[in-house]
Amino acid sequence: MDNGSLYREGLPTATSSRAERRGRSSKSLQTSKPSIIMAFFSCIAWLYIAGRLWQDAETRNLLTSLLKKNADQRPKVLTVEDKLIVFGCKDLERKIVEAEMEITLAKSQGHLKGELQQSGSSSGKRLLAVIGVYTGFGSRLKRNMFRGSWMPKGDALRKLEERGVIIRFVIGRSPNRGDSLDHNIDEENRLTKDFLILESHEEAQEELPKKAKYFFSAAVQNWDAEFYIKVDDNIDLDLDGLIELLESRRGQDSAYVGCMKSGEVITEEGKQWYEPEWWKFGDEKSYFRHAAASLFVLSKNLAQYININSLSLKSYAHDDISVGSWMMGLQATYIDDSRLCCTNSRQDKVCSPA
Repeated sequence: MDNGSLYREGLPTATSSRAERRGRSSKSLQTSKPSIIMAFFSCIAWLYIAGRLWQDAETRNLLTSLLKKNADQRPKVLTVEDKLIVFGCKDLERKIVEAEMEITLAKSQGHLKGELQQSGSSSGKRLLAVIGVYTGFGSRLKRNMFRGSWMPKGDALRKLEERGVIIRFVIGRSPNRGDSLDHNIDEENRLTKDFLILESHEEAQEELPKKAKYFFSAAVQNWDAEFYIKVDDNIDLDLDGLIELLESRRGQDSAYVGCMKSGEVITEEGKQWYEPEWWKFGDEKSYFRHAAASLFVLSKNLAQYININSLSLKSYAHDDISVGSWMMGLQATYIDDSRLCCTNSRQDKVCSPA
């Protein structure tokens, strides 16, 4: 066999080896692409984690420095003087609370001499009654009508007080304190001296249910009397008849006297006498027994209760319902006196619509 034939026989072998190497190189390149991508994302993740760790380290250093600074500013050990100051503040706070409670109780029991002198009874004898006639800013004409009819004025009012009966028009302050409404009332009171001005009460229609709390509290604080009477400003009184009625009950504690009634709870908004909290009055939707709003009487101890607990007493949409709800929780003696039913036909009734 000659050399030419050997060369020809060996040529395919060399060519096939190079083809195999190119195939392996191509396969190796294809296999390394996912690895490169994974390495790239790993680098990105590493950089992100390193950045977060660096930020957390900075935050920790900042917090550590702040805590150390605050710790350096605080005393590490409370001295005896510091402890005494803390205990003294707590003890002083307790004494202040106790003093406030004692003052409230003293006011409710009529132990403030300056206020008792306002009653017109310098002898200290308990008055028979304090009569509060509700009024408003636009009711000056009504007030003048009362002053010219059943309600004494001037010297006659002073003489009535000497007999133990106080009568005052009851009004709060304007929602815009110090405006012309307040000024006009102050000026009228300067001339007539027949107002009880409720400084803490806002004289507005939506605040009317709360007026009873302020009236009875102020009346108890200012005058020591057997009875406290609330009267609407659309009522004419037979004053002598009312005084006779009260005299017959002098010394009767826990007396809740009035024209007792009940009635349907109005649940439809927009109607007269609507009660927003109607659902509290049960499935029958009927009010409990209570004295009509036109005129009712509370004895001294019941008015004291309102004064002491006025902050926690719940007011409903109508003041007669509110007072009735307060009386339900007490050992009050309900006295249904038809002479206080202003619309009835009794000849000896002590009130009538004005």
